[in-house]
Amino acid sequence: MADAAPPSDAELVGLRERIDAVDRDLLGLLNRRAELAQQVGEVKRKEGSVAFRPEREAKVIDALKKQNAGPLKTESVAPIWREIMSACRALETPTRVAYLGPSGTFSELAAVGFFGSSIVRMPCPSIDEVFRATTAGAADFGVVPVENSTEGVIARSLDLFLTGPLVILGETSLAVRHNLLRRENRLDGLTAICAHPQALAQCNAWLSERLPGVERRPVASNAEGARLASLDPSLGALASLHAASEYGLHVVAPAIQDDPNNRTRFAIVTHPDRHPQPRASGQDRTSLVVSVANRPGAVHDILVPLKVHGVSMTRFESRPSRSGQWEYFFYIDLQGHPDQPPVAAALDELRQLCAFFKVLGTYPIDAH
Repeated sequence: MADAAPPSDAELVGLRERIDAVDRDLLGLLNRRAELAQQVGEVKRKEGSVAFRPEREAKVIDALKKQNAGPLKTESVAPIWREIMSACRALETPTRVAYLGPSGTFSELAAVGFFGSSIVRMPCPSIDEVFRATTAGAADFGVVPVENSTEGVIARSLDLFLTGPLVILGETSLAVRHNLLRRENRLDGLTAICAHPQALAQCNAWLSERLPGVERRPVASNAEGARLASLDPSLGALASLHAASEYGLHVVAPAIQDDPNNRTRFAIVTHPDRHPQPRASGQDRTSLVVSVANRPGAVHDILVPLKVHGVSMTRFESRPSRSGQWEYFFYIDLQGHPDQPPVAAALDELRQLCAFFKVLGTYPIDAH
């Protein structure tokens, strides 16, 4: 059977005209949605309720993904509708989001991926500053890395959750691809590679093999490393393609991370006085931090309520209390929402067993 003939110029013109007509229809529908969003915003302002409801947006996107019949890929639905909802939300109120900067970091990509691009971006020089800006109200939300699939937890984020008032209301994760960036498109002549310590660790094997004598210089963020590399031709950086574009750098070697499936999980944080706990979405996670008395069987005892009430634990991390007494805090992720009776019962019993007990947040699970 002969291959189908390519469309003629006339056919292409006709198809493009039909696409243009659909685009006009879409624009009209989007503006109708925006008008409704403005009306919702007016109702919310009268009621004093918040503009951003992560569980509501998660439900909307999940329902649309289930309704999708193609040929649009289902994985394309979420980013498209996040942008639509972000643009409509911006009509209600500007959303100020703090994250680890400067421009071009994976934290910025996570912030835009979660909230959409219609936000007020607030890059911060450190994770500590993200927490400070969000606690003080300069930002409505903060985005902080909490866990990497290769290197484990981000210790500083966990420590700040323990001592500060912020709570988690959402999460997102990114596939992290580290690229070696430089002003010159070559490997020779490099004196140092600048990157966040986690990125340097995640590329250890490649750097040891290809650049064994080159200094590995830790900096506050990968984008900061890219900025420094843009100023000095002898420096390289490990950063995203977005950072390469932002700072005018060559991608000397792409995707050099040791784990091809490398991902980083980010928490979306806010002050509980400014944003209520998300309602149950049906696919939720509850994060908490606890400590127990230093006695035999104490850690086993805190796991018993979870087993009795059938609550799944998806993460269990220990961090030293820094008291000098060899005591630890335990960071725990549970599957479910406190509005569900088994989860509520397990949390009540767990609270009675702990010397310290703090719920860090309940939020919709990231689908990635």
